Amino acid sequence: MHRDSHILHRQLRGQYPLAASAAGCFIEDAEGRRYLDASGGAAVSCLGHGHPDVLAAMHEQLDRIAYAHTSFFSTPVAEELADVLVADAPAGISHVYLVSGGSEAMEAALKLARQYYVEIGQPQRSRFIARRNSYHGNTLGALAVGGNAWRRQQFAPLLIDVDHVAPTYDYRDRRPDESEGQYGARLVAEIEQAIERLGPNKVIAFVAETVGGATSGCLTAPPGYYRAVRELCDRHGILLILDEVMCGMGRTGTLHACEQEGVTPDLMAIAKGLGGGYQPVGALLVGGKVVDAIAQGSGFFQHGHTYIGHPMACAAALAVQRVFKRDRLVERCAKMGERLAAGLRDAFGGHPHVGEIRGRGLFRALELVADRSTKAPFDPSRKVAARVRAEAMAAGLLCYPMAGTIDGKTGDHVLLAPPFVIADQEIAMLLERLQRAIDNATRAGG
Repeated sequence: MHRDSHILHRQLRGQYPLAASAAGCFIEDAEGRRYLDASGGAAVSCLGHGHPDVLAAMHEQLDRIAYAHTSFFSTPVAEELADVLVADAPAGISHVYLVSGGSEAMEAALKLARQYYVEIGQPQRSRFIARRNSYHGNTLGALAVGGNAWRRQQFAPLLIDVDHVAPTYDYRDRRPDESEGQYGARLVAEIEQAIERLGPNKVIAFVAETVGGATSGCLTAPPGYYRAVRELCDRHGILLILDEVMCGMGRTGTLHACEQEGVTPDLMAIAKGLGGGYQPVGALLVGGKVVDAIAQGSGFFQHGHTYIGHPMACAAALAVQRVFKRDRLVERCAKMGERLAAGLRDAFGGHPHVGEIRGRGLFRALELVADRSTKAPFDPSRKVAARVRAEAMAAGLLCYPMAGTIDGKTGDHVLLAPPFVIADQEIAMLLERLQRAIDNATRAGG
């Protein structure tokens, strides 16, 4: 443990172990303890740690050029990465805006969406619609569209007004008398009501995580929901912004999560699995109609950061994408995701404190409950998510527990997002250690 740190850590009480080395699915701290990285950090380390191809690509790029400001230059590696991302993107995506992470990608999406309407002569559009208990990043714009009450609370006076509608939370919100289709239709009707209340000509975009991530725990949408949302947006001339920072880039078993929904967004944010943690990198994938409007108007996007299109970040991301294709890792993610899901069902399907197991690919979550039969959550004062995290680390497991699953204050879940290269024996280890952690954390009187 490093006891006299001058770093302003996330938590100012307690100590952090020092990560000293990493290989494959494991991280080792300075005292020699090994941890199975079952969450890839925050769903980042899709290739695991220390992949030789990525390291070699970064060394090669460093020998060429490490940095060039994008107001003066583009670079071959940035151009090549953009070509690859557009070639593999949903139909209609024509350009890429390269940034340093997910929050930057979402902030760029919000600003580009607003500028699009200014360029086409609809400057009255100023409102976004998003979903409750969503997470889109920690910059002020991204935090505003995010719907997590706890993260927003103290910064609320600084945030733009955003209308929030219901999440796709089948486990708690679908009524007993509703089919999946009826539930989905009700959710879409709520979005339409919000549009009509604000005025269709005032709304810029509907913003959603294709599969809910950190704050909600791998929430998937009812069949047909996104196709209906896409039609609704098109009917009212509204943009669709999808946030695939956590759930995208192969994590759910297809390169883009929206492939499984049969829709193409106008703007889509990606990060995390784009570079696998080897460099800070993210991107905004941009639809052709948005680019065309700006190209035919002012001719420039009024936005930018010092490190956008950073050559080292682009080299790492390009290498990750090449490994994905060569080793068919997205397909492997889908296959290993089914094995993980089966293992979770075997280990926790009857657990008294696991209410639901959900997700896709290697993006899975367990919702923890005090009473399985009534779905009653734990009292927040018990800090169950924090206890699971501590118990898991003590057992040599890194997972991603989170409190506030239901409304930002109540509810707990554990998110799992291991590297795509995880092996069967490592899944078995994950399950054994996670079971021990959850049992210890939820034990009566604990």
